[in-house]
Amino acid sequence: MKRFFTYQYMPKTSVSLFILCLFLFTGCHNVSSSPIRATGFYFDTIITVTLYDSSKEPLLNQCMELAGYYENLLSPNIPGSDIWNINHSNGLPVTVDADTLSLLEDALLYAQLSDGLTDPTIGTLSALWNFGSDNKEIIPSPTQIEEAISHVDYHSVLIDGSQVTLTDPDAQIDLGFIAKGFIGDKIKEFLLTENVSSAIINLGGNIVAVGNKPEGSPFQIGIRDPFNDSGAPLLTLDLSDKSVVSSGNYERFFIKDGKRYHHILSPKTGYPADSGIAQTTIISSSSTDGDALSTLCYILGYEKAVSMLKNFPDVWAVFVTEDGHIRYVNFN
Repeated sequence: MKRFFTYQYMPKTSVSLFILCLFLFTGCHNVSSSPIRATGFYFDTIITVTLYDSSKEPLLNQCMELAGYYENLLSPNIPGSDIWNINHSNGLPVTVDADTLSLLEDALLYAQLSDGLTDPTIGTLSALWNFGSDNKEIIPSPTQIEEAISHVDYHSVLIDGSQVTLTDPDAQIDLGFIAKGFIGDKIKEFLLTENVSSAIINLGGNIVAVGNKPEGSPFQIGIRDPFNDSGAPLLTLDLSDKSVVSSGNYERFFIKDGKRYHHILSPKTGYPADSGIAQTTIISSSSTDGDALSTLCYILGYEKAVSMLKNFPDVWAVFVTEDGHIRYVNFN
């Protein structure tokens, strides 16, 4: 897979960053120096890191190197990655990196919480649908889906020290529902150790704010209108040192015979989730949590998601239903 990253100096007077399913309106009018930005292609999506209080280009280079490192560690499609090695181990234990263990443990916690609605062993099913960049718009047969679902069971993932074993050799791990959030948190952690206090990390539908804008006001994030193919924003949120993650049926999809098939699959049915939701957005301190929750809430639907979110009192959520209603959830 070809990878690239570029640096870009941004004008002081106005900044408008289009970000696949979110928009960022920074409005940095009183910044003493121009923000700098690096853009790259990782995890099958364009990612961007923007620094507002630092002119150190090597930091941007290191952020992109981190993105590449985690892609090579966690991608199920890169031979030699931890996940690839587990998936091709034929049921034998595999020694993995501490970060892989940490993310797998988080994924398993969400699988337990959701009774398998988010499941790290969804790989056999997601591979059938092929919603990647080479999507061929093929609908799997019911027989294929039934066979794939039979291997989706997070209980087959066993962790013993630094080793991971798939007790079902035909199961396949795919951490797509949580990995980008984890990587966003890791890049933020790195920037904080480098004394960066104003930055935006954009991994497609995952945005992580480091602090505020340099003058102290919050960043403004525009949530995409899921019904507008132009990608226009539906509403704007203020973001200070938080993560915002959106999931929707407009991100990776195809339409066949008048029906939309999107990439958020239900491990229970094997088909794209149909819960009456067009988009979910999660605002949280942890992008790892935000990533997993945005997917889970989308699959659950509004009523069940609100009930589940009572267990996360520090998390805010915005739902856009398929009939166009916007609903906010904040238990604070």
